[in-house]
Amino acid sequence: MTDTATRPAEATTPRKRAAGLTLLGPAFVAAIAYVDPGNVAANLTAGAKYGYLLLWVLVAANASAVVVQYLSAKLGVVTGKSLPEHLGLRMRRTPRLLFWAQAEVVAAATDIAEVIGGALALHLLFGLPLVAGGVITGVVSMVILLLQNRRGTRAFEAVVTAMLAILTVGFCAGLLFAQVSPTELVAGLVPRFEGSGSVLLAASMLGATVMPHAVYLHSALARDRHGDVPAGPERRRVLVATRWDVGLALVVAGGVNICMLVLAAATLPGVEGTDSIPGAQAAIAANVGPVVGVLFAVGLLASGLASTSVGCMAGAEIMKGLLHVQIPVVVRRLVTLVPAIVLLAVNADATLLLVVSQVVLSFGIAFAIVPLVVYTSRRSVMGDDVNAMPTRVVAGSIALVIVALNVTLVWLTLAG
Repeated sequence: MTDTATRPAEATTPRKRAAGLTLLGPAFVAAIAYVDPGNVAANLTAGAKYGYLLLWVLVAANASAVVVQYLSAKLGVVTGKSLPEHLGLRMRRTPRLLFWAQAEVVAAATDIAEVIGGALALHLLFGLPLVAGGVITGVVSMVILLLQNRRGTRAFEAVVTAMLAILTVGFCAGLLFAQVSPTELVAGLVPRFEGSGSVLLAASMLGATVMPHAVYLHSALARDRHGDVPAGPERRRVLVATRWDVGLALVVAGGVNICMLVLAAATLPGVEGTDSIPGAQAAIAANVGPVVGVLFAVGLLASGLASTSVGCMAGAEIMKGLLHVQIPVVVRRLVTLVPAIVLLAVNADATLLLVVSQVVLSFGIAFAIVPLVVYTSRRSVMGDDVNAMPTRVVAGSIALVIVALNVTLVWLTLAG
């Protein structure tokens, strides 16, 4: 099928389009993916092992995420189709099935991380067994997804944004009491590594920050939120609002990630038992205060509950766009919950699973970003809203760096 800049026939134009702050929302849902439990594990591990060394990775990754998420939303607004739908329309059957398979592996890795994070939080707060916590996390996420089905996108956005606010407080409260070194903080902004271990962790942090499933989903969220936006002043207004939406949401998400790493760097180096989330939470409570420890666990719970719902939505959109098959998200929730529960039941190291899941995600980033950059740079797809040359250069450079980092990671892993 050839590229087209036309809108789908089923898209409808609202009688009166929202204005101002009411245009915000989709990016805050997508931003939940940037502060999921995998981020917690990667950021705490980075801070505890290397201090402020990898702070620059978070800053660079978050800046890249702003560009990537805006392009994803822009694709949905301008074309009325999500990124998976564009891929599904333009790929032959065999490549399309292979592409879907890797995207589903990424979505599964995401789901495992988020359910495990929720289970860990419930264990820390109430002493629940991890399997029971995983089941409860899955059930609550089903309720959130049912809310989206019955009450619409706005209600879902409100719930997810509230959880984003809760986890922001939970993860950042400790900085009020931690003794942060300004000199080391500034030094952490200088790009450098210390051995292959730091490169592996950087890839994990990158996979936890620039999330493939958030790239796939954001285009669908923008498509569903704004409907059929005609070219001209109205579309320009929506795109300006979208830039604000993405910028504000990722400033919050990026700030939370930085707070976690800085908190770990300031309070956890040299402390025994910080190689796991429960150990890190206990160390934070002992070094900063029990209230901060409880707030941290509450933030982890909000992160797990919200991000697993968003991840499930992303997986459903991937399947719909690439396979042209649509199943209820609640059914998908039940199916994707099983691997996480099995891993918890066999007593796998939960924190290690979270970090490894983020490495898996890092390998899926290029598959999402490269076609996104290509499609948004084609006039036949975007019309007059095609990417300007500076945007193409920046987005292309981001894709190249990500691919290079992943190739380096593979080489280091094979070389031992």
